[in-house]
Amino acid sequence: MRIVGICGSPRKAGNTEFLLNEALAVANEYGFQTERLLCSELAVGFCNDCGDCSKGRECPKRDDMPEFLRAMQEAEGIIVASPVYFGSVTAQLKAVFDRTIPLRRQDFRLRNKVGCAIAVGGSRNGGQEKTLDAIHAWMHIQGMIVVGDDAHFGGIAVRPAAEDRIGRKTVVASASKLCDLLLKNNKRE
Repeated sequence: MRIVGICGSPRKAGNTEFLLNEALAVANEYGFQTERLLCSELAVGFCNDCGDCSKGRECPKRDDMPEFLRAMQEAEGIIVASPVYFGSVTAQLKAVFDRTIPLRRQDFRLRNKVGCAIAVGGSRNGGQEKTLDAIHAWMHIQGMIVVGDDAHFGGIAVRPAAEDRIGRKTVVASASKLCDLLLKNNKRE
């Protein structure tokens, strides 16, 4: 089984990417194949609601979005991580979310995939829960199954993330819950 991790930070090798790597390390320990998609490396333009995807046509934009669409469809689990930008996800991650509309319009292709979210902010109460809420809303709209960290809403950390023992624990717990659910569901099939 496969888990894709999406890092919404425009910064390379920052706190958000660090936490996503920790979550994907958990998935690797469980034996899952993993893939990382980084908004700091891949360019995705904004959706302009041209309507082509609702008519079954390919998006006219030429950028890296097909890489995201492919990875999400191939994965059983999706981990999304974002820094807090004015109480929500980054513009880069929001562009990715908006451009996944074809997956919804064309047979809900992310339905029943398991997802969890990670947010990192500048202080302990720096908007992380609102950022997780935005990620969860996207997952729910896509028909996904959303898990948290067994105590709250998901991975919530402060920067510097490497020094946030409590936050890192919530990231590991969220990734573990996602993996546990995928394994449990796989046994049923």
